[in-house]
Amino acid sequence: MTDETGRAAADDRELRALFDRMCAAWTAGDAVDYADCFTEDCDYVSYDGYRAHGRAAVVESHGKLFAGVLYGSALVGEVDDVRHLDDDVALMSATGSVKVAWRRKLPRKRLTRNTITAVRTPDGWRAAAIHNGRIRPVGIPEPDGVLARVARGLVRTTGALGIGRSR
Repeated sequence: MTDETGRAAADDRELRALFDRMCAAWTAGDAVDYADCFTEDCDYVSYDGYRAHGRAAVVESHGKLFAGVLYGSALVGEVDDVRHLDDDVALMSATGSVKVAWRRKLPRKRLTRNTITAVRTPDGWRAAAIHNGRIRPVGIPEPDGVLARVARGLVRTTGALGIGRSR
């Protein structure tokens, strides 16, 4: 094994451990430890589009969640893949969900895809940005399908009425 291959494997282990640490801190209800998984100037976008900028905002928002509506919840999931963009930057894809305390099993409608940009810092890998989106694929309608024909008809009709942007 070359040094480069060994370093990449070690980085992958550390990156997966970062995700596991995020899950453990969430499950412990520890907003400070959870936020420590992120860089000081991180961008955090939740599944509903809420955006927190900076570690302090993550502590504040998650502290409220852990003490309130997500009290006793667990963050569960796993890293699907790691892609190194640079020696010190990696893109992680993970699938996970928040399991609320009163549920025995995770509802499929609560699965989330997490895209995490991680950077190497003097303190190890940290998430510089995270974006979460619910997994509810609807597919891409065919151009000759009913939905596409309706959409084209709406564009033509609203354009004729001077509403919206017409082609």
